[in-house]
Amino acid sequence: MFGRERIEYKTPEQVAVMRRAGLVVADALDAVRASLAPGVTTAELDAVAEDVITSAGATPSFLGYHGYPASLCVSVNDEIVHGIPGSRVLQPGDVVSVDCGAVVDGWHGDSAFSVVLDAADAADVDLVSTTEDALWAGIAALATGERLGAVGEAVEEVVEAAAARAGGAALGIVEDYVGHGIGTAMHQPPDVPNFRTRDRGARLRPGLCVAIEPMLVRGAEANHVLADDWTVVTDDGSRAAHWEHTVALLEDGIVVLTARDGGAERLRGLGVEIATL
Repeated sequence: MFGRERIEYKTPEQVAVMRRAGLVVADALDAVRASLAPGVTTAELDAVAEDVITSAGATPSFLGYHGYPASLCVSVNDEIVHGIPGSRVLQPGDVVSVDCGAVVDGWHGDSAFSVVLDAADAADVDLVSTTEDALWAGIAALATGERLGAVGEAVEEVVEAAAARAGGAALGIVEDYVGHGIGTAMHQPPDVPNFRTRDRGARLRPGLCVAIEPMLVRGAEANHVLADDWTVVTDDGSRAAHWEHTVALLEDGIVVLTARDGGAERLRGLGVEIATL
């Protein structure tokens, strides 16, 4: 069951339970998307997600995790990750990143998306779309690579290509926060960097389940944590985006556990067919 870095390799039956958790997360994030609008508070979004999760008989992964006080992370503009929902009222043009996790029968799912409210700034739209493209490139690399380091390499290649299209206006990759293994715990080995590293990472083998989650910023990637001990913001005030999916590697390929279609549509465009679950 365990290998390098004591990775928890899952059986197909365990992955099937994680798929149930992933679909609860997908439902919660769909409900949040439908509620996102200027004038809505981040606490209202949190209530929407918590209701979906608990109504499904699942448990929010985040609520109470190391004392975290909410079921969602809602990070706005210069907030990279771990924004605590509260009285903040969303405004037109805000970049909003929403991260959600749920537990079903002891197994976790974790996913995030970003959006620009009313799409006011083309550069913000590009930030969000490039981050999403980087996520899917990383997921595709999990299907075609030999070692986990292929994920970070694929993410960085997308960011480099975006910079080339923009004439050198590069987006920053946040290196202080990375993806992670997931299963009976929300965070477990192995780490999944969103950038090239000398360490090629664990050999990819069936039973590996990871959350891939690139975080990009429009400026420098330097960041700090606010006084609430959770919210991570950019030092230079530049805007950030965050996308995430939970992915399982099976005998016949990969499946995105937090995507309703298993990732079929996006991955087919990258030359990858999803596995049978």
